[in-house]
Amino acid sequence: MNVPAEAQIDLGVVRDNVTGLRKHVGAAELMSVVKSDAYGHGMIPVAKAALAAGAGWLGVIRVEEALALREAGLTAPVLCLMSVPGGRHEEAIRHDVDLAAGSAGMVAELAAAAQRAGRPARVHLKVDTGMSRGGATMPDWPGVVAAALAEQAAGHLAIIGIWSHLACADMPGHPSIDAQARFDLVRCGGGTVGLPTLPGPMPGWLRPAMTVRARLVQVKQVPPGAGVSYGHRYVTSSQSTLGLVPLGYAEGVPRDASGLVQVYARGRRWFIAGTVSMNQFVVDFGAEPAQEGDEVLLFGPGDHGEPTAQDWADALGTITYEIAARFGGRLPRSYLGVT
Repeated sequence: MNVPAEAQIDLGVVRDNVTGLRKHVGAAELMSVVKSDAYGHGMIPVAKAALAAGAGWLGVIRVEEALALREAGLTAPVLCLMSVPGGRHEEAIRHDVDLAAGSAGMVAELAAAAQRAGRPARVHLKVDTGMSRGGATMPDWPGVVAAALAEQAAGHLAIIGIWSHLACADMPGHPSIDAQARFDLVRCGGGTVGLPTLPGPMPGWLRPAMTVRARLVQVKQVPPGAGVSYGHRYVTSSQSTLGLVPLGYAEGVPRDASGLVQVYARGRRWFIAGTVSMNQFVVDFGAEPAQEGDEVLLFGPGDHGEPTAQDWADALGTITYEIAARFGGRLPRSYLGVT
């Protein structure tokens, strides 16, 4: 590692995850969702790895993301999962990007964009089956379908699919899962990059692809009773070796991680000591010697005893998606397993 901190992404792991996911979805096709820079892992490299492993579709949120995939030369089907009024729909249609519609108004907007583009829009109608977020409610659904069929008959759009969103997929046995169901295309989000949301240990065929690492940039000795960082929320109990890690809340480390989140260095885990600053935090190594340049693993797959993103999520009362996405685009990234 030639930089003080980085996020390392193993694309071989991404390919293995997609292979495992394909086996578990059975006869259904697999869409790898690479929105939000592939949950902080890098949209283009992860998309390429997922497609190489057999994902048939890619999913994004914004048209701009879909266009970036096309500019990178990816020709696989791409669905933009959220259409917004006034969005770049005409551009999306011209670049063979599928669009979503969950209201009669959006159907009309996409049809108008298709006429300007000179070709039909490929549209997936979204129905709200219990998420109460995007999509048409059951009372509104007949009107959406009627509007879409009329525009299809006029040659302005092609209805490619009907889709919904599971509200409690990470809660096995929840009655809403069977009620909402699944059919012939399964969208996998963080599973592509090995971010679990299910309770309990992660299945052996799924593995985190991201490791966030840094090096100590300063080491110092302080006496007992020394206050550490802003507000002196942490005070040393003995003569201590303090190591400075060049990452803070601007890079993705939550400010309230002090005393809750652990990192791995010198063969064991250590709690973050004191308030996390904008670009740095402190580790109290106690009587353990440390030196500038020592590696600190914030989280990874856990192979060496380092915390995982799940450990961080559990400590902070959130999910792995938020942990990984916090670091997305804020750190230099390196890649393993590039083919």
